Amino acid sequence: MQALMADDYSSSANIPLSEHTKPRRLPFAIGLLLTFLFRLAIGLSSPLFTGSEDEKQIYLIGLKFYTTRNWPYFGPDVTPTIQIPGALQGLTVGLPFHLLPIPEAPFVLLGILSFASLSFFAWYCAQRFPAIPRWLIWSWLFTAPWTLNFSTNIFNPSYVLCAAILFFVAAIETYPFLSRGIVPLRWANVMMGFGLFWIMQLHLSWIILLPYVFLSFYFQFVSERKSVVQNAAWFLVGAVVPASLLIPTFVNYGVAGGLGNTNETVSFSVQHLLQHANPIEGVLGRFLSFGSYELPRFIGANTAERLSFIRAHWWLAPFVILLTLVGILQSIAMFFIWFRKRNGEKDWRAFKYFTLGTVLLLYVSFLFSMKTPVSHTFYLTLPVAMLYSFYCWNDYLQKKVWRTFALIVIVGGIIFQTGLAVHNFEHTSLYLDRARIQKAIIDRDFRVLGERRQGARY
Repeated sequence: MQALMADDYSSSANIPLSEHTKPRRLPFAIGLLLTFLFRLAIGLSSPLFTGSEDEKQIYLIGLKFYTTRNWPYFGPDVTPTIQIPGALQGLTVGLPFHLLPIPEAPFVLLGILSFASLSFFAWYCAQRFPAIPRWLIWSWLFTAPWTLNFSTNIFNPSYVLCAAILFFVAAIETYPFLSRGIVPLRWANVMMGFGLFWIMQLHLSWIILLPYVFLSFYFQFVSERKSVVQNAAWFLVGAVVPASLLIPTFVNYGVAGGLGNTNETVSFSVQHLLQHANPIEGVLGRFLSFGSYELPRFIGANTAERLSFIRAHWWLAPFVILLTLVGILQSIAMFFIWFRKRNGEKDWRAFKYFTLGTVLLLYVSFLFSMKTPVSHTFYLTLPVAMLYSFYCWNDYLQKKVWRTFALIVIVGGIIFQTGLAVHNFEHTSLYLDRARIQKAIIDRDFRVLGERRQGARY
């Protein structure tokens, strides 16, 4: 018997490790490929020729860089006279045309950036919440409305998410009351530096990241005083590449001109606080919606448009009703779960106060902002909202009934998103006038597609 067992063991041991792992890895790889293609299709179907033209203007910044070969000293427009300094936005949209001179090229790069960052975030969340099935974490992060519809379209906050994930994961891993030791301190500092200076060139909300950086270095100084200089050096290593894209702007325009009048966006108003106080349309409700299935936002700007969408696609009505109710109940539940004293995760108390601190920071920030608190203005906080939501669902998702319900929601969401993509493809996507974009690329003239806003520095 011992000899037989030894033979069995030795024969198994002689099988290469790849033979054991290949059956599991192959379906996972195929699933990732199909997910990437699905997300890319959603992005290509996203609105480009509608609304305030913000998406089209971002597209034009990159197209102008490609067709004129002029360095993009400035990025997104805040107002017609205020523009964010730095070349990052022009490069992220324009460089793909050099590799693939077709209208879809920028969507492919954005799809890769968002997919890669969400894959990293899914891996991190799976490490942090081992009791939640990994398939649920991965599928939810890839198909949640705010990660699927927003981070796949050509819009400057869409490019924020990939860096925001790196930044917040890194910052959290440097706080002793939240760290799980998943990311080494050296890499956490690199990621924070990279994320901060990446977002700085895309959206003015980067300013709210500074308190997280200061808090991180405070704890690093307290715990490892001898290594604080080394840690700061790693932070600068991460910052050097994106920060270098700011240098030509300030060299060419000077410090005052290089700011692009972004210093004028600070304007204190108590009235802003009253606008944010609404628990549904204010900061709190919008923050919680990042971690829920918020659906109405993506099918119309108002009730009339949403009803029109349902009448035109009546077969989607059951999914719209189900998912809308789920999204509302998720946000309500996350609000009340905050008051629970106990949770399956030992650092629940610490993270719920960390989340509260993030929300309060947003309230204070908008007191000094010229912008109202619409969701995309603080989209960079989505990773915090998502992590908080996993804390809320952690205990429930260990039960089969809730896992089954989550599966129904995710599958229903995929069906709905497919129907929405078909609608957008026909009514608002780049395919409404793809030929004109292709002509602009071939003729090396971005004006064939449209003009940049009057007063834009680039």
